[in-house]
Amino acid sequence: MADPLNRAPVSAQELLRDQVANALRVALISGELRPGTVYSAPVLAADFGVSATPVREAMLDLAREGLVEAVRNKGFRVTELTERDLGDYTEIRALIEVPTVGRITRTATTAELKQLRPLARAVVDAARTRDLVACLESDRRFHLALLALAGNTRLVETVGELHGRARLHDLTRLDRAGELMASAEEHLQLLDLMLGGDAAAAEEFMAHHLGHPHPYATAAAH
Repeated sequence: MADPLNRAPVSAQELLRDQVANALRVALISGELRPGTVYSAPVLAADFGVSATPVREAMLDLAREGLVEAVRNKGFRVTELTERDLGDYTEIRALIEVPTVGRITRTATTAELKQLRPLARAVVDAARTRDLVACLESDRRFHLALLALAGNTRLVETVGELHGRARLHDLTRLDRAGELMASAEEHLQLLDLMLGGDAAAAEEFMAHHLGHPHPYATAAAH
């Protein structure tokens, strides 16, 4: 069995499912919840000092994000991602997001793009305080709101699933390398390119932001 988490009980005001989910994300970032380890909702609930119901619901939320997976009659296993997994998810995101950003640059109104600036600033604010959970959520909101301008709900849902599976690990790596703030500021830089109407530059920059070669440029090289 896994060791109990060394964590203070959650107060009576913090029994909501999303607050428990955030506490679990913190445990994932810190390494208290270890990849490959199975955790039961009752045991985690005892660690947090709450009932099993909000913990179970929060873990289901994390499962939908790909951070954990349900294990029948046992609980939830923290997802193990290899470097190959992370690279594959990033490649898929690039294949979807890069051309979509170019299309949105050509079709979105200035007002629509400007509405995204507060979301981009929220990523920067979270990075400034090194709040990785807030940074993860702000990053997710920005990217999905941006892609929503393409008018394709299924595309947004697909990227939302991919985002949860890889971005937590990516932000942790960026923070350890001292690159979190620079990555956060790229959201504002991307918006500036899009507002300038330069679709090609926006595509190149999105590929850079995702940490993956421009998919069309790579294909052309072959």
